Amino acid sequence: MLYSTTQMHIPDGFLTIIVSLFCWLITIGLLAVAVRKTNKILGEKQVPLMGIMAAFIFAAQMLNFPVAGGTSGHLLGGALAAIVLGPWAAMLVMTAVIAVQGLLFQDGGLIVMGANILNMGLLTAIVGYGLYRIASDKSTNTRLIAAGTAAWLSVMTGALATALQLWLSGTARLDIVVPAMLGVHVLIGIGEALITVAALAFIFRTRPDLLDESSASMQGSRAWIYPGVLVTFLVVLLSPLASTSPDGLERVAKDLGFLRTGSPLPFHVIPNYTFPILGNTPLATILAGALGVLVVLILGWLIGRALRTRNS
Repeated sequence: MLYSTTQMHIPDGFLTIIVSLFCWLITIGLLAVAVRKTNKILGEKQVPLMGIMAAFIFAAQMLNFPVAGGTSGHLLGGALAAIVLGPWAAMLVMTAVIAVQGLLFQDGGLIVMGANILNMGLLTAIVGYGLYRIASDKSTNTRLIAAGTAAWLSVMTGALATALQLWLSGTARLDIVVPAMLGVHVLIGIGEALITVAALAFIFRTRPDLLDESSASMQGSRAWIYPGVLVTFLVVLLSPLASTSPDGLERVAKDLGFLRTGSPLPFHVIPNYTFPILGNTPLATILAGALGVLVVLILGWLIGRALRTRNS
């Protein structure tokens, strides 16, 4: 049984200051648009759903799954969030998740957080939603196939963006890092597609109104909130089973020899998604995951509530 996760967002040191600042500019610009768009179109049903989606994605990202060659991957969730919430609200949800992962769990650097948000949260939401939208008026099976394809492509887009940033930073050669990143994420993207399709299939069977963009408010009761929270915490309980193999970026960094250029953060709160006082035990991982879920759940809900209040 495995008791820890080995997620690795881009750490400080992989990218130059110039590339990091450029990514921050793009990220801030897109988030400004996302806030403005969400403020105009946010429906009442999306407010609690933003919190639930943020919590579920955070929990699911703790479950690294093994892929070929001693490598692991984990859900990004940008496509799933965009399909359920729309692309603009999804960007805000993904930003909340990635920010909490960096600040509370030291997963990824601070200077490069703009790049992490851009690659894993914003580009995945745009690409995932754009492709899915083409089939949004088709049959359920067609929509699920489109969603799986969109999820896979979103992972490849994030991997390509990361590879280009590493090249622009002089960290790795373009002709080496691009095929390396895309090669390992081809398989990780399949896992992303399967998880996305499974989650959407469940929603289609139980609460298809959540995916009805023409509905501005939730139909019926909000009893779905409690099952959503329950499923999220059940996922957290499985987190000790996560694969400890290096994830896609860490594997590429090790193989290409730039892993040691990463700089650790100068502070530690809950490193590696475990409470150090409890040691490397399942309980330490579960409690850390539960705390993270609560933080992003509240943060996602607060973002939705604040925008909804302004909209009203």
